[in-house]
Amino acid sequence: MIRTPLRPLARVLDARAKGENPDAIERENIRKRHEDMQDRSRARAEGRLLVLGAFFFCAFAVVGVRMGMLATSEAQEPLASAPGATIAMQRADIVDREGRILATNLETYSVYAQPPLMVDPIAAAEGLVKVFPDLDKDRLVKDFTGKRKFLWIKKRISPEQKQAVHDIGDPGILFGPREMRLYPNGQLAAHVLGGAGFGREGVSAAEVIGVAGVEKQFDGYLRDPSNGAKPLRLSLDLTVQAAVEQVLFGGMKIMNAKGASAVLMNAHTGEVISAASLPSFDPNDRPRPPTSGFDPSDSPLFNRYVQGVYELGSVFKIFTAAQAVNLGLVNSGTIIDTSGPMRIGRFPIGEFQGKNYGKLSVADVIVKSSNRGTGRLALQIGAKRQQDFLGRLGMFEPTPFEIVEAAGGQPLKPKKWGELSTVTISYGHGLSTSPMHLAAGYAAIANGGRYVSPTILKQKGPQYGPRVMSENAASQAQQMLRKVVTSGTASFGEVPGYEVAGKTGTADKPKPRGGYYEDKVIATFASLFPASDPQYVLIVTLDEPSIVAYGEKRRTAGWTAVPVAAELIGRVAPLLGLRPRLEHDEGAAITLTSN
Repeated sequence: MIRTPLRPLARVLDARAKGENPDAIERENIRKRHEDMQDRSRARAEGRLLVLGAFFFCAFAVVGVRMGMLATSEAQEPLASAPGATIAMQRADIVDREGRILATNLETYSVYAQPPLMVDPIAAAEGLVKVFPDLDKDRLVKDFTGKRKFLWIKKRISPEQKQAVHDIGDPGILFGPREMRLYPNGQLAAHVLGGAGFGREGVSAAEVIGVAGVEKQFDGYLRDPSNGAKPLRLSLDLTVQAAVEQVLFGGMKIMNAKGASAVLMNAHTGEVISAASLPSFDPNDRPRPPTSGFDPSDSPLFNRYVQGVYELGSVFKIFTAAQAVNLGLVNSGTIIDTSGPMRIGRFPIGEFQGKNYGKLSVADVIVKSSNRGTGRLALQIGAKRQQDFLGRLGMFEPTPFEIVEAAGGQPLKPKKWGELSTVTISYGHGLSTSPMHLAAGYAAIANGGRYVSPTILKQKGPQYGPRVMSENAASQAQQMLRKVVTSGTASFGEVPGYEVAGKTGTADKPKPRGGYYEDKVIATFASLFPASDPQYVLIVTLDEPSIVAYGEKRRTAGWTAVPVAAELIGRVAPLLGLRPRLEHDEGAAITLTSN
């Protein structure tokens, strides 16, 4: 700001020339300056008063609106609340591929006590014991009459229990709203969903957190308040899952198996339509993890299709044949000499029950399930190429299936991969993987040679990964697998109207502390259907099956896992929208003639 000088030189000189007093000029300029300062101060004060007036007007308007809202609303008694940060209660729902509820929230109440507010602590304790018989009356009386200022009575109660406690009428017994996780389908898809529990707790809310399965894997998404109206949509189909679990449970009982698992996967999108592990549990009342014992599979919490890492046996033979075709070493008609003896170092390679098949085509090696045949193919392939192929099928890393338990399913491979390992792995021994790994491998055969990653989330279309084999190799592998069902070890797997292709596998079950059981096996049937245009892969695994058929005890997959898989396909194929292909007899030749 430029200020006017109090004694401007021009005016002072002019005043002296006229004989006037120059001091009058200074006094006049001082007066004008003071008047300007007063005008600015007055304007500033008026502005401040205007702002203050507007503020008070808005404040009184807000108070008036709030008083109007209180006057027109229903009166409520204020509730005591615990100090601390607010606990977010809302958790997003989980739904299946069709939007049907798998997990949701249920509003309920907790009941707690504040002894200093109690009128009659002894009568209150007696009333609570009548409502909750599991409570200890003497303990309640001691707590109510002691120095405690707060204690939980029950953290989850039903509406009927809430009313009964309310009727006790003691002001020291209070209720707190809370939200709990509800699984309306009970045990259905329990190992996928996992379960939820309470984290931070207060009298007015409880934090629901995932403890296993997708509940824990996607806990951040489900707890985010912004996703409350956007449920997590899974690839599971609720009706298919129900049918799979029902049939699998019946098959497990008929085959006298200790446990069972099934994985149904779309071979093109990688979507897991159904995943079942038995025995199961109810996530509404999730059991505690076992604290003793050496075999984790004894617990119903054990997820067999991702945590069940076992040698799966002859189901791996098709990978050896497909790789040999892919490398141009053979085709399905190439003759392989499977006759013995065959030794790798000091270890003999034999056939099931000491059989000797002689010379077989590559297709018949798979049909007959010849160990020597696949072993000799593996020697042509070589250890390095075999490792590379299985690695590209995802057989060396935990499956990317999106549940937390999948990370624990680490495949077990030999430390030294020599000729012996190359041969034994060619027929499914020496490499331990899970049924989910196997499903991804068979999906690559079913979809024409591309790896697809198994996923529990619904996809919008095919999700092909890198190519692991040529279309020709995949096509020939499909034909070999179809022949196993029509004329091989999986003859019980034929389902009228649905062309089933697959491979059986029976492997000795490992002991928890090393070694193998002599009379316990893991029986597996890996299948794809329909064989003419494969859409789905189904893996069925039975733990320690054993039945008596034709006067003999049978444990092999052809007698145990295959019939269960056939029943499953017959039940779920129509639910998947697959129409049966019926073979019609040729009509009689009729000639139309005129009269």
